[in-house]
Amino acid sequence: MPTILSHPAAPLLIGVALGSNIISARLLVAGVVASILPDLDVIGFRFGIAYAHELGHRGFTHSLVFAFLVALIALSSFRQLHTNRKTAFAFVFIAAISHGLFDMLTNGGHGVALLWPFIDERYFFPQRPIEVSPFGFRVFSSAGIKVFASELVWVWVPCAFAAASIYAVRFYKSTT
Repeated sequence: MPTILSHPAAPLLIGVALGSNIISARLLVAGVVASILPDLDVIGFRFGIAYAHELGHRGFTHSLVFAFLVALIALSSFRQLHTNRKTAFAFVFIAAISHGLFDMLTNGGHGVALLWPFIDERYFFPQRPIEVSPFGFRVFSSAGIKVFASELVWVWVPCAFAAASIYAVRFYKSTT
């Protein structure tokens, strides 16, 4: 998995690109939380839930169904998030599912149960350039530096470029 420091890249990209008129600060925070939330499944290890179990790591909490359920919570909280129903649901759904999609780009683990409970198979993308973050890794070890370097190249730089490009287009359109 990418580290929990990099999973928020997708909602931050969308928030910056669309601007605060569309993505309120509260909605942005909800999106960041939704992008990290799937990794709470690691708690299952403490209760003896195996990695490959549907409730194990990269199982149910990394699925489209889980993202849908998290988005329903945002939908029901749209007023507190200072947005409308459609934006709350869509933004939080995309933020939550981005977690599994980023994990599908990593070079380790058992894959992501993206389509659970409909299909039990776990998926990776054909290209997996992101260095997987091992459990309990030390941030300032050589492994930690390798993981962060990989995330910088494959997550943060592309997201920053995309956000800057979209923001520039929005700015150009608003001045013409």
